[in-house]
Amino acid sequence: MQMNFRRLVKLGSLIGLLGMTWLFFIPRSYDVQTFEERFRTRYWELSTGSRIGYFKIESSLGNTKSPIIFLHGGPGGMIKDENIEALRPLTELGHDLYFYDQIGSGHSARLNDISEYTVERHNADLHEIIEKISSEKVIIIGHSWGCLLAINYIQEHPESVEMLILGSPGPILPINNKLKYEIPPDSLNLIAPEWTNEEGNKKAYNLRTKLILKWAYMFNKKLASDKEVDDFFTYLNEELSKSTFCKINQVVKKHRGGGGYYAHIMTVKSFNDVKDKRDRLRNIDIPVLILRGQCDNQRWGYTQEYLDLLQNSNLVVINNTGHDIVNGNKDRYYELINDFIAIKGDKNGYNP
Repeated sequence: MQMNFRRLVKLGSLIGLLGMTWLFFIPRSYDVQTFEERFRTRYWELSTGSRIGYFKIESSLGNTKSPIIFLHGGPGGMIKDENIEALRPLTELGHDLYFYDQIGSGHSARLNDISEYTVERHNADLHEIIEKISSEKVIIIGHSWGCLLAINYIQEHPESVEMLILGSPGPILPINNKLKYEIPPDSLNLIAPEWTNEEGNKKAYNLRTKLILKWAYMFNKKLASDKEVDDFFTYLNEELSKSTFCKINQVVKKHRGGGGYYAHIMTVKSFNDVKDKRDRLRNIDIPVLILRGQCDNQRWGYTQEYLDLLQNSNLVVINNTGHDIVNGNKDRYYELINDFIAIKGDKNGYNP
């Protein structure tokens, strides 16, 4: 009896050891699209230590106006071809267009020290990029997390920005969690998407990826390679992207590879470290266009806060569209941005 018990203990210990070995040392693979480098990608070597890949489209006119910088979502997202093609016609208004992958994603370098993926680092990179462009002012178009980054930037450098276009904005940092309970006006006719981020996370995460996340948060270290976790991030985003449309069956494309998982989780971790400077926004008169899909997965209260704090802001709700406005209704997305920029966001003249 005692011998049998000892054998069971040894067997249990062996199974536990094998399980831990599998979690810590055996990489997982995912059937996802691989990252494809974009032709004519250029690079900035920044003093922050970031190597940033970017794509530039020059104005079709001789005399250029304020250049436009697009800030992609995420964190850890990247520039997508759909964003480039949707905004390309703005060059006909006289604007150079800049699309860059934020540090840790897309064409940009991955950092060895993942604790350096912070809102502060992204903000410093953006500031130096604007300096490199050497324009008196720029126009910023943000999507989702890119809106958070844009708002964080103008709190420090409002003089550098001519106007803002914020598509599907997430919450202003640091997040005021009370706003998630705000109820939208009935007149907006907002509806929830069929799929939620919670469902996507639950389906995609496994024991190993949960351990990788915990390890990164606790020790600021990589437990797995960038290749493994970035492939997982592509798989995760395939599930999360279902919540960016009104209906699941509207998702027709596989998610492209290239996002940066460590940049994602560590930047999110740094959200709580952001100093609350939202009151500065009340004194900023930059023209702001806020675009929100009718089925956006972001809580209404977060959008309302932008309208409350930014005195020169306009909101347009795009019907039958979710968080992914570009793929949901590219023509309306461009039309609204084109009209807004063409009249320079005059708050008396803009009539969406």
